[in-house]
Amino acid sequence: MPGDLRQGRIVIVGASLAGLRAAETLREEGFTGSLTVVGDEPYPPYDRPPLSKQVLLGKVAADATGLPMRRDPDAQWRLGVRATGLDPVGKRVLLADGQSLPYDRLLVATGTRARPWPDPREAALEGVFTLRTCDDAGCLAERLAAGPRRVLVIGGGFTGSEIASVCRERGLEVTVAERGAAPLVGALGGTLSKFAASVQRAHGVDLRCGVTVTALRGNGRFTGAELSDGSRVDADVCVVAMGAVRNVEWLADSGLAASSQGIACDAGCRAFDRYGIVTDDVFVAGDVARFPHPLFDYQMLSLEHWGNAVAQAEVAAHNMVSSGPLRRPHLAVPVFWSSQFGLNIKSVGVPTFSDEVVIAQGSLSDGRLVAVYGYRGRITAAVTINMAKWLEYYQGLIETAAPFPPGPGAADGRPLVAEFSVPSNVPDPKGLFHGPTVALTGHLPDYRLAVGRPAG
Repeated sequence: MPGDLRQGRIVIVGASLAGLRAAETLREEGFTGSLTVVGDEPYPPYDRPPLSKQVLLGKVAADATGLPMRRDPDAQWRLGVRATGLDPVGKRVLLADGQSLPYDRLLVATGTRARPWPDPREAALEGVFTLRTCDDAGCLAERLAAGPRRVLVIGGGFTGSEIASVCRERGLEVTVAERGAAPLVGALGGTLSKFAASVQRAHGVDLRCGVTVTALRGNGRFTGAELSDGSRVDADVCVVAMGAVRNVEWLADSGLAASSQGIACDAGCRAFDRYGIVTDDVFVAGDVARFPHPLFDYQMLSLEHWGNAVAQAEVAAHNMVSSGPLRRPHLAVPVFWSSQFGLNIKSVGVPTFSDEVVIAQGSLSDGRLVAVYGYRGRITAAVTINMAKWLEYYQGLIETAAPFPPGPGAADGRPLVAEFSVPSNVPDPKGLFHGPTVALTGHLPDYRLAVGRPAG
């Protein structure tokens, strides 16, 4: 490795949000060496959140979601080619076209892909979709615009719920099948998931919970599905929204700590090898990363969040060109959002890292509220529904390990709505079609550490 970290060769594998922001940050941090960005899709980096909203509604074309560049990263773009392997000794990234790329430092930002329907023959039926890429969104938007008689959505997580919302906004009949007790239960726990279920049904969704889809039927073209309760759903479009698969298979022989839960790294985004030894030339960022967070008992977090991809990519890029004392940790508190059925849902912290929840402001009946989550007596998350202006207040409570429940007055000077908290009822993800947008892996030591915001 060159003595000057601002020179040399850096390769970024992953040409989506995290890869782009990392490339930009590297140049902003003064990196003057060779920079190559590899992406398996043939398109420049584009924004994914609009795909399940504006694109499916026909308001934005699938090919019009490109990400703006903050600056020209002066990179060589190798688009439409997959990385197939990594030689950490020879320090080369192997590509599907037979070529290889030498590097001094490597950033892995390969993200996730949609989890496919497990039966390949059924998944190949015309009319069966997943939603992850702009090509996926373009094809699905075209089918929805054609006016199918019914759409079946398998999975009641955020993506599945947003697709169902789009269908109802388009005036389409839609059935949602969720193996868990309610939609969004894997992300928000029992209390708010019951509210989500009532909202979906009020908007005309045929919501089926506690059931599995046992088979997709059709003769070349999808015509319906059979459920575990013996019922059948007749539909001509099926969207499989069963969560994501992290893109780590290409690292199987690399010696890195890569698993189905992502690539383990330290808080500075340096990847671990399979023996738990931190590397100094391989970094990780975005959806594919697993990293420890002191606010959540140093559990390893895997986040599928837009904001996390940006923040972590910037930290990784900074650390790639900085020596030890100048490196900084990635300690951002997770934030995510969703728009569905007329609701603006925003979250800060980790709702699944909780044992209790209390409605601190608003009410379920009004559809405007703040739900605050606690774990072992301290605040770990807050979810707002149509009350996003209070999110920053509760983020401050999370960052300072404030006691749970929040004291009288909460954010708006009024008493807490509920006198008593209730169990948050976070389910085992194995019992769901959808998974949490924040996945925690590891043990639960009874240890607290507050991370304060920097002054100024």
